[in-house]
Amino acid sequence: MMQLRRLLILVMMSAGIIAGSLQPASAQAPPPAQNAPQAPGAYQPRFPGDPARSESEAAALGYTRTVIRAQKLYEKKNDKYASSLSDLVHTGNFTRRMLNPDRGDYAVMFHSRKDGYELALTPRQQDAEHRSFYANEDGVIHADETKAADENSSKVK
Repeated sequence: MMQLRRLLILVMMSAGIIAGSLQPASAQAPPPAQNAPQAPGAYQPRFPGDPARSESEAAALGYTRTVIRAQKLYEKKNDKYASSLSDLVHTGNFTRRMLNPDRGDYAVMFHSRKDGYELALTPRQQDAEHRSFYANEDGVIHADETKAADENSSKVK
């Protein structure tokens, strides 16, 4: 009986030691960057290297990337770029709903060229968190925070 009691105490102590050694690993505080207070409404990047500065910019950049991908797919299939956004419907992830040039804080302008296209997204109010964007058939997105973006504006990383 005494041996059984000692064995039971030993098992309980071992379980306590094991549980205690696991506790700190699971109860650790998140890294300091996650503990840092953030301004209310501060933009949270959606992926590593996200170049957006606000939710509006993230949506505008997502729209731009979708058009670029759809144009690449369209060109691969038709040996030319789409001459209008409506030609892109059901190409890649481009939907009929995306034809609306009103994209929240941004307005979309699309122009067909002989061997390509130009896409511009202009914010209704331009500032550091609402840059204008530009892209064409080369697939590079450009941005400008002071004027309408064009092919000479800074590249978005």
